[in-house]
Amino acid sequence: MYKRILVPTDGSDVTSKAVDTAIGLARALGAQLETLSVKEPFPYSAMSEIQPIAPQEYFEAQEQIAQRRVQKVVDVCRAAGLECAALTLEAVHPWEAIIEHAKAGACDLIVMASHGRRGMRALLLGSETQRVLVHSTVPVLVVR
Repeated sequence: MYKRILVPTDGSDVTSKAVDTAIGLARALGAQLETLSVKEPFPYSAMSEIQPIAPQEYFEAQEQIAQRRVQKVVDVCRAAGLECAALTLEAVHPWEAIIEHAKAGACDLIVMASHGRRGMRALLLGSETQRVLVHSTVPVLVVR
């Protein structure tokens, strides 16, 4: 059924529920697991020559944060007796990077967490999970 499962992580506590679900599915189906963390690009403003942080410092900090996020997932998978490939990508819109990677990496299921926001909070804050659901051609399992 599913051979490659992608579990994007933003480092939130809610993501752990998605990881646990993905581990259970991978075990039951004999599928491979993969995790992904999306880094934000440097918020460069062409209007200003003064930057609060040097670009290289920003890139290094973003990479460290993303590496910690994916390593946390890899460690949980390893403790459960499963291997998990990990990578980090940079993108303006995380949902686009998730979908593009799922297609390019031949993933046939995306398991994502949802914060369960409703009403105005959902409208104002948006949801990467919602955007993946709307735009993905790869099946998406949402865990709450």
